[in-house]
Amino acid sequence: MLAILDYEAGNQTSVLRALRHLGIPGEITRDPAVIERASGIIFPGVGAAGQAMQNLTNSGLDRVLRAQIELGKPLLGICVGCQILLDYSQENDTATMGVVPGECVLFNPALTDEDGQPIRVPHMGWNSVQRKAPCELFEGIADDAEFYFVHSYFPSPRSEYVLATTTYGVEFCSVHGRRGMWAVQFHPEKSGRPGLALLRNFHRYCQEAQDAQ
Repeated sequence: MLAILDYEAGNQTSVLRALRHLGIPGEITRDPAVIERASGIIFPGVGAAGQAMQNLTNSGLDRVLRAQIELGKPLLGICVGCQILLDYSQENDTATMGVVPGECVLFNPALTDEDGQPIRVPHMGWNSVQRKAPCELFEGIADDAEFYFVHSYFPSPRSEYVLATTTYGVEFCSVHGRRGMWAVQFHPEKSGRPGLALLRNFHRYCQEAQDAQ
């Protein structure tokens, strides 16, 4: 079973619906016991970093999440969940979890696209990702597959944590982490077949990690 972290930051229901479509057991929860029993954790989120971080802290889920990461529990951060794994977010001038070294940065609206036109912020739409390092999440997914993005800020982790990038006015990190602890700026649950394949790959990794214990 995959635990979908419930910290009032939205998007949990969409993730659960995608898991059910794949036949993967999942539960939206804030119960530490359920999170501890799960084979993996999905850390989703939409909205502002400041409010999301406050909700995590007020509920004590920040401590639960850190403890599970330290124990090696597989994790998949999505969108805001991807951003607040870093040290700091420019959004709301927020000190975030500090699991991955780096910060979250606002798109500069003066940036231009490939046609020389000013980019629109937020970045909304389908984009490909360029893989920079091996990552189990992308097994069996075509290199040119596109995923759905909705965001005004983007993660900028330390270089050794960058697993894939996307270009929107600037080349930015769209997947970061390390083996077993991944974070994606896009929404796999809204990305059609490639996104579902990514979620399936995450679940497979969680099962294998649990079986190896």
